[in-house]
Amino acid sequence: MGHKWLWNRQLGGLPSEKFLTSVDPLLADVREKLDGEYATSDQIAGTLSPQWAEQLGLKAGIPIPVGAFDAHWDAIGAGCGTDDMVNVVGTSTCIIGITPSVNLVPGVCGVVQGSVHPGRTGIEAGLSAVGDIFSAIATRANTTVEALGRGLQDYRAGQTGLLRMTWDNGDRTVLVNPNLRGVTLGWSLQSTAEDEMFAAIEGTAFHTRVILDRMAEHGVTIRRVINAGGIPQKNNVLNQVYANVLKRPVLVPGGNVVGLGSAIFAFLAAGTFKTVEEAQKAICPSHKVFEPQTAESGVYDEMFPLYRKLYFALGTPEESPLGDVLPKLIRLAETVNQPVPVA
Repeated sequence: MGHKWLWNRQLGGLPSEKFLTSVDPLLADVREKLDGEYATSDQIAGTLSPQWAEQLGLKAGIPIPVGAFDAHWDAIGAGCGTDDMVNVVGTSTCIIGITPSVNLVPGVCGVVQGSVHPGRTGIEAGLSAVGDIFSAIATRANTTVEALGRGLQDYRAGQTGLLRMTWDNGDRTVLVNPNLRGVTLGWSLQSTAEDEMFAAIEGTAFHTRVILDRMAEHGVTIRRVINAGGIPQKNNVLNQVYANVLKRPVLVPGGNVVGLGSAIFAFLAAGTFKTVEEAQKAICPSHKVFEPQTAESGVYDEMFPLYRKLYFALGTPEESPLGDVLPKLIRLAETVNQPVPVA
């Protein structure tokens, strides 16, 4: 509730009625309807009912912990600890971190005490599309992501001459601007679908660096970076590019961690383990480490300032003369695509 409804115990729970109705009159009386008990995932929500126990083939009365977001528990299953940041890379990316204290970060909407880890502050940011962008590139090329990926093993940093802004589904963090679209600079007549795919991987890594830099600028310590989710365990090229762009080791779980975070909180509810850390030590897999490559990181140090310059020039209409280009294109397309009224 802290992430979706701004619930905060220290501030009296939910935002005030006055605030909610100032956002939209349709939110009148919603606060009252959402009133109730708010708890973290180390608490017991209840026990398994006889009806569900029968359907699931389980024993009635099994303790059920308070739920949480899938990506938050995925981060726990990936071995996330205090001062770690986990990129849950799938169709989009959720960037999930754990910090010991509240650090409000401009453009990062999710800074919530008790989320991710019940005893720490959770931080959530992310990219609006990642795997979906890769799939779209493959579809346009009439091939598959796997086939394009096989051609990227020997690609070097910057060799495509392309710089890809991965805004195909807007910008979630740090601009919080849905009125953006993907941009690729540097096309030539020789550019290929593989080139665009590699540039898109680089672009998502650059965007991730923008987000992590913003957190660090506002006091968030980042001890380790872990790549989790469905894509990193199948895409070593992506992991290596991320390590080179972020200029730090990137850790990837050595086994499947889908659902492992849920299991950890189930173990806590059952009393099998006393703490999240004890459960993680017992059942989380070890990590494969991708170390940054000095030469490749050097090239990305030259490319990243260009990416950052374009990121804010094209993404902030109130601050840059180029900031109205993408929103206006979107408005024009929406206008043209409106149904023509029948006379």
